[in-house]
Amino acid sequence: MILSKQVLYSALLLFTISMLSFDSIAMPSFARQTGMACSSCHVQSFGPNLTPTGRNFKLNGYTARKETDSKLKYIPPISGMLRGSFTHTMNDQPGGAAERYGRNNNNTIDEASVFYAGRITSHLGAFVQGTYGGVEDKWELDNADIRMADHTTLSNNHLVYGISTNNSPSVSDLWNTTPAWGFPWASSELAPTPSAGPLIDSLGSQVIGATGYVMWRDLLYIEAGAYTMLPKNAQKGIGTFDSEQNRINGGAPYWRVALQHNWNGQYASIGAYGLQANVNPQRFQGSGTDSYYDYGFDTTYQYLGDMAHIFELNATYLREQRDMNASVALGLAEKKFSSLDIAKIRAGYTFLQTYGLNLFYTQTTGTKDQIIFSAEESITGSRTGKPNSQSFTVEVSYTPFGKSASTLATLANLRLAAQYIHNFQFNGAHHNYDGFGRNSAGNDLIYFNGWLAF
Repeated sequence: MILSKQVLYSALLLFTISMLSFDSIAMPSFARQTGMACSSCHVQSFGPNLTPTGRNFKLNGYTARKETDSKLKYIPPISGMLRGSFTHTMNDQPGGAAERYGRNNNNTIDEASVFYAGRITSHLGAFVQGTYGGVEDKWELDNADIRMADHTTLSNNHLVYGISTNNSPSVSDLWNTTPAWGFPWASSELAPTPSAGPLIDSLGSQVIGATGYVMWRDLLYIEAGAYTMLPKNAQKGIGTFDSEQNRINGGAPYWRVALQHNWNGQYASIGAYGLQANVNPQRFQGSGTDSYYDYGFDTTYQYLGDMAHIFELNATYLREQRDMNASVALGLAEKKFSSLDIAKIRAGYTFLQTYGLNLFYTQTTGTKDQIIFSAEESITGSRTGKPNSQSFTVEVSYTPFGKSASTLATLANLRLAAQYIHNFQFNGAHHNYDGFGRNSAGNDLIYFNGWLAF
């Protein structure tokens, strides 16, 4: 069997990192490395939603471990993940939900992933994910975060500091409010999604960047760095090249600041983050650049005093300001200046770190533009030229393992979930939003997924 270039590049990267892990320990997951069950770091005993313990583990470079037999320390921490699903939309999708899929009621393997996830040296750790996507039928290098961290005392106050090299703005973040780790944690690629989205949410795996960060007194977090586009051949090699993707021209600065407090079984944080980038629209050069400035505000509250009953509230607001100078010149935009506003709020309840309920509302509004948001395509188009969308999601989930008393404890974990999404507005309207007769409720979704990690 001849492997594709994407598979070879991903395997080579994972192998190279594993060869550097001369001080890593044997277990192929964070749980086995630390000797703690998944429930110690994850609210519902399954990621990515983190507890304060999980945030500290990531902050300190994925390096915490239990003492173990030194004979095992040369074996790299490799792990795996498999997620399959069933997708039903209220109305069929003419032409099929995607290539090789039917108009409705589709089963698929969403993801099959291999991870390097753990300690490399006493101050160096990594989270690197290579993923096969069943819908697109290809391998790619997914989330990657390689970080070096240490701590010291400054004026009698504890200070953690570190550097992260990663491939997506906010993938290094400690909170579940930013684009890389925000809810929903699993979603269908076989259902229509609103066409409008911010630049910061579209750069994953196509960029490379480095950020430096500090956490002072377990209270104040500051992170800053910059990203640049991976070369075209590199993107092709890792399976992430998109010929119509905006291309960052030069570097794109990124920043993050947050305040947090942990008291009497309760946790709260409030923060802000942003990204500024000049881009060549759809990779076209010679007509100047567009300028994007994304900035957001977020807050998190967790009640963890009684681990039998966990309550959470997340909220985030993101605004994107655009100067579409190049796009207007190329005929790709109607207006030179425009903006996009996105608000999200999630309320969650978890019982016994096993049974979960999430209620999630998201709203997108923005500047009308008949070229960017056109009515040329059914389902994905916008009759009004507006990006406005609103939806409400209800998710119930069940995680049978991942607790310290579980039979499989640190060996494997499973999450079963069901989602229902109702669209109040989609791509600018409720009725006939695409100009081809489709209503927003036609994209309402029932999504079942099973998520196995081992």
